[in-house]
Amino acid sequence: MGLNIVEKIDRMVPINHVLISVSDKSGLEQFIPELIKIVPDIKIISTGGTYQTIKTLLGTKADQYLILISDYTGQPETQGGLVKTLDFKIYLGLLTETYNDHHQNDLKRTQASPIDMVVVNLYPFSKTIENKNVTVEQARGNIDIGGPCMIRASAKNFLRVASVVDPSDYSDILDEMRQNNGCTTLKKRFQLAQKAFGHTHQYDANIYEYLRKQSFDAVSTCYQS
Repeated sequence: MGLNIVEKIDRMVPINHVLISVSDKSGLEQFIPELIKIVPDIKIISTGGTYQTIKTLLGTKADQYLILISDYTGQPETQGGLVKTLDFKIYLGLLTETYNDHHQNDLKRTQASPIDMVVVNLYPFSKTIENKNVTVEQARGNIDIGGPCMIRASAKNFLRVASVVDPSDYSDILDEMRQNNGCTTLKKRFQLAQKAFGHTHQYDANIYEYLRKQSFDAVSTCYQS
């Protein structure tokens, strides 16, 4: 099966569905209410702790805007949040192309929605390993899997999706949406994709450097056989 070659896109994409799952929750208290002001019928899909934070921010309005990711996918989160975002409906929503009839049929078949913006930052691996007493197991537990996958999928599809990894970008994104009737521009989505791939590149590099420096003895002493 050959690659999809995209020839037609919308340079301006309205933000109707946003997926938010962040370790760093700073800035959400300004970002979420402003998103809703700009797009009054927006839907926010969210996970675990992020869901609870946004629910608290929205108060009585939460049910109008907020969807728990397990309710959206139909699959409950596994113990400890091991699997919560690695779901066909999520990645269909991130990777579909607007003018690809096959993609649109898949969305209808699965009752999935195109996701127009992903706001994700990752488990604090670097912060975890700053502790000199951290064990390999503690470090391993802070390796994010779903987050990098969502970032990469949304950044790959910058033709349609805004991939947001840095809370310092919230203000600029909101300004652009205000100026463009709730839409993001192709230029902004491309800039965000550049930053997103840099973010996952550095994240993986930090994991590689940490594991490279560990002895097998340090690994084996963490576990019982």
